[in-house]
Amino acid sequence: MDLFGERQEQAAGRLVPLAARMRPRSLDEIVGQDHLLGPGKLLRRAIEADRLGSLILFGPPGSGKTSLAEAIAARTRRRFERASGVLANVSALRSLLAAAQQRRARDGVETILFLDEIHHFNKSQQDVLLPAVEEGVVTLIGATTHNPFFFINAPLTSRSQVFELQPLSEPDIVRLLRRALTDERGLAAFPAAADDDALAHLARVCEGDARRALNALEIAVLTTPTGPDGCIHITRAVAEESIQKKAVVYDRDEDGHHDTISAFIKSVRGSDPHAAVYWLGKMLYAGEDPRFIARRLVILASEDIGNADPRGLTVAVSAMHAAEFVGMPEARIILAQATTYLATAPKSNAAYMAIARAMEDVEAGRTLPVPAHLRNASYRGAERLGHTGYRYAHDFPGHFVAQEYVPTSAIYYEPSGEGYEETIRKRMERWRQLRDAAKEQGGEDAAADR
Repeated sequence: MDLFGERQEQAAGRLVPLAARMRPRSLDEIVGQDHLLGPGKLLRRAIEADRLGSLILFGPPGSGKTSLAEAIAARTRRRFERASGVLANVSALRSLLAAAQQRRARDGVETILFLDEIHHFNKSQQDVLLPAVEEGVVTLIGATTHNPFFFINAPLTSRSQVFELQPLSEPDIVRLLRRALTDERGLAAFPAAADDDALAHLARVCEGDARRALNALEIAVLTTPTGPDGCIHITRAVAEESIQKKAVVYDRDEDGHHDTISAFIKSVRGSDPHAAVYWLGKMLYAGEDPRFIARRLVILASEDIGNADPRGLTVAVSAMHAAEFVGMPEARIILAQATTYLATAPKSNAAYMAIARAMEDVEAGRTLPVPAHLRNASYRGAERLGHTGYRYAHDFPGHFVAQEYVPTSAIYYEPSGEGYEETIRKRMERWRQLRDAAKEQGGEDAAADR
């Protein structure tokens, strides 16, 4: 290679981001994901034996999906082809699959097709892959940050093994950063040294995203002046400057949205105000619509608290209207008040279960006639139809009279012993005793004391 060509290669290398230059060259260089790649694990055994079937790698950004695919490519004896769901179209896919078919027939060489961001393919594009995967023309490795069971066709997921990659731990990120500082592919050419707390900060703020941490480290090294000792010293302050404000992983209409609101609701239901406020803060920081959060709190107030604290619904509805009236950023205070109130309120799903049981009976075809004495008696001729016999509860002591209101003995509402429902439970038990007494007396009226 001449001098000009060598300089071109060096310049091109400098333009490649550090995270790309530091991709693992083998399975042993992959950091983290021990639940998939640890000794004796299924995926590692399949890769080492070159007996890999089609698979889908699902995990957050920077967790190592592409790195794992390239490590597989380095290990396998099969041809490795790659495409991206962002760039490829049906025509490109057909061309890749046709070439794989010819290669297999002519040379007996199998093909691994790596499709990054596979969730960007629409249904028709994914359908193009099905015959080739089914017939073994290609071994598919799909990579996605989205839940494959929502965003990838069921026939494709059923023909593939799905492996979920986890965000890298802080010690794993620190290990990668230290490797990058000394590796010849990384920053070894620079006289750089990083303090422990600087690396720890990068690892913590990147939230398991190795790519983000490595790119921040590269910025820190490239932009920090050399000190009097000839060393580029990466301090905590330099690290904070290089990574700036953390970008919250939160896609407004996809997994980040659904997972976070799920964690929020379950934290309130689970009576953990600390966790609930954290998830609330994350959603608001990421730009979630406060009205959406408020609506979910209104639903939760009835579904998970109900009559254990009837004020919960009042608080939630008031918070919804107040947040709408005030707007952000002050609406966060109102939502936090409602969230903490509901999280610390006594819990009961008895009202939710009551309507669920009743609707289940109706949907199953158990439709009951309205008793004659409860039917509308306000029109002319109602008496001749037998719409008589209703006893007005307020005419009796305790505003209670034992009479049939529905022709079934089914129990739908069973109040818990939590909060105000304990009072309701005792009251309902007293009324039950009065009804039983009325039946024993041959249906005579029975009244309750207040």
